[in-house]
Amino acid sequence: MDDAHSPTGLPPLPAIEPGSVWLVGAGPGDPGLLTLHALNALKRADCVVYDALVSPEILALARPGVSLEYAGKRGGKPSARQPDISGRLVRLARQGQRVLRLKGGDPFVFGRGGEEALALAAARIPFRLVPGVTAAAGGLAAAGIPMTHRTTNSAVTLLTGHDAAGGVPDGLDWQAIARGAPVLIFYMALRQLDAIAARLAGHGLAAETPVALISQATTGTQRVVEAPLAGAAAAAERAGIEAPCLVVVGDVVRLRSALDPEATIEARAEAAEALARHWRRAAG
Repeated sequence: MDDAHSPTGLPPLPAIEPGSVWLVGAGPGDPGLLTLHALNALKRADCVVYDALVSPEILALARPGVSLEYAGKRGGKPSARQPDISGRLVRLARQGQRVLRLKGGDPFVFGRGGEEALALAAARIPFRLVPGVTAAAGGLAAAGIPMTHRTTNSAVTLLTGHDAAGGVPDGLDWQAIARGAPVLIFYMALRQLDAIAARLAGHGLAAETPVALISQATTGTQRVVEAPLAGAAAAAERAGIEAPCLVVVGDVVRLRSALDPEATIEARAEAAEALARHWRRAAG
């Protein structure tokens, strides 16, 4: 533990030791959502190995002279192989460098951080695991959609939108998913959205279930599109929605009418009153 204040004037925070690796979540894109541990690591690392979802604004916070190495993986595009990325982290650490492996969102929520940590453990490389704000938490808040609300859901399910081959995950119990948690949040599901919607509808989820598509969440280019489940894929195509994109399915999406950060105060108030009236009627 390094008890000295960091170069940023932060309170005492642990140092990255030479020959070690920190696996750190960078959050969904907005630099303001970085943790103090992440910022501290950016100011101390000798080498930053970053993925495709780490924004330039976050990389700009690294200390001068740091080595920046891109190791991103994007569906449908030429990407580094996971074993090569893990091997690179091991080699850099064995060179005595202070290595920051920076991954968008949280490294351990569909981020393959567990695979990299296991590779470091097997190679006897010291490492530290630092969580980040996952895209579901940051992206929904930025869009004005709570993950939970007592009038709509007491459970939420996070899912990946594709398997290792890029197709719809076949290992999932789609009937249980459609009938179970009242809110579903899919990561990396844009390319398979039509097929996913069909699976959900085929197992009993109503065609009119609200869906929100959140593209480039928490960044200056964030876009949000709402549509019913049956028309979500077509709406995404019409709007030109691009990855990375979160897909939120469930009645909690309706709350965005009152919580949209881009709406006027008057529009929010009217929508909040309308929701309250609806819930009173539903309660009898």
